[in-house]
Amino acid sequence: MSQGIKQFILCGLLALSLFSVAAGAEGIKIKSAELERVDGDWLLNATFKIELTPGLEDAVQKGVVLYFQTEFDLTRSRWYWFDEKPALAQRQTRLSYQPLTQQYRIASEGLTFSAKTISEALQVVGSIGGWLVIDNNQIDPSKAYTAALRMTLDLSKLPKPFQVNALNNRDWNVSSDWLRFPFSPNGPNQIKR
Repeated sequence: MSQGIKQFILCGLLALSLFSVAAGAEGIKIKSAELERVDGDWLLNATFKIELTPGLEDAVQKGVVLYFQTEFDLTRSRWYWFDEKPALAQRQTRLSYQPLTQQYRIASEGLTFSAKTISEALQVVGSIGGWLVIDNNQIDPSKAYTAALRMTLDLSKLPKPFQVNALNNRDWNVSSDWLRFPFSPNGPNQIKR
């Protein structure tokens, strides 16, 4: 094989590897999760790192509202039946762009925030603090549980033409993997990545 062809193939492989690294960087990753006991109930504090694809950023800039769904569940394994799910919680966070004020608006559970840049807005979307996920009467302190957490872009809330596009384009399927960790009502419950 000639030297020119080898260099061409090497450059092609290098470009592919750089593209795959850049494409893999986008999405949602869980950085930390902590269950904190307050007045007998359990509150979730979590941090997600959210990176949108250029197509999604462009869609937000053009007025498409994105809805991020955060899900939490608590399960207890049982050998004699299906796993028990004493606690399930969901919350939705809305991200939009206001061209008149040139600011991003984030709305979640009745609270509204503003941000000047998309990175600031995504940082706010990815920060959860004091979310009540477990009521004290839902758990037995003598049992062991598994907590699970994830965040996804809710494609069902997109306008219909974008939903069709999202089905055909994996750049629009943005979600974190489920983070599962042991939960003990009597011990510290914290995960950092």
